[in-house]
Amino acid sequence: MNSVSKLSQQLAFITEVEKLKAVYRRTVVKPDDNRHENSAEHSWHIAVQAAVLQEYAEEPVDILRVIKMLLIHDVVEIDAGDTFAFADQAELSGQNAKELEAANRLFGLLPEEQEKEYKQLWLEFEELETADSRFAKVMDCYLPFLQNMANNGGTWAKYGITRTQVVKRNQYLETLAPKLWAFLQEQIDVCIRNGWLKDI
Repeated sequence: MNSVSKLSQQLAFITEVEKLKAVYRRTVVKPDDNRHENSAEHSWHIAVQAAVLQEYAEEPVDILRVIKMLLIHDVVEIDAGDTFAFADQAELSGQNAKELEAANRLFGLLPEEQEKEYKQLWLEFEELETADSRFAKVMDCYLPFLQNMANNGGTWAKYGITRTQVVKRNQYLETLAPKLWAFLQEQIDVCIRNGWLKDI
């Protein structure tokens, strides 16, 4: 492949992934009048969080791989849409197949070598079989927790989320980032006292 066609493929991918800015999540951005966060902002924010909190990973991680994984893990939402962290099983039905199809299309825009690398990183995140992917997952769960804490319960309060749901969603932290897990446990108690989470 000549350098011009390789560049054109890379630029096509870069142009396409801007569409992630138009995929909106349930989480809101408190400093911007509680407007809904988009998935591109979420990906950037958790990548920053991973860099800052890497010392809390219980397993050794390659932080640059983790950051790359976090920056691309939600790209599939361009085609497949975002799913609420606490969605019921009916809402999630077929989502995995839609996301895989989206991964094939989107990463398929890249030159073959990069297509393989990015799709493998995306699959690694989904499969949670490596230290890097497990820490990336911890970061993906932890940031919405912090955002809801900073916003008087945020989406938890709005959708009537329970202590049990939040604990289950963040269970990865218990073994993968125990210090962050301990902090989360303390903060859940604060949420219960403030009425931001249902105590069930």
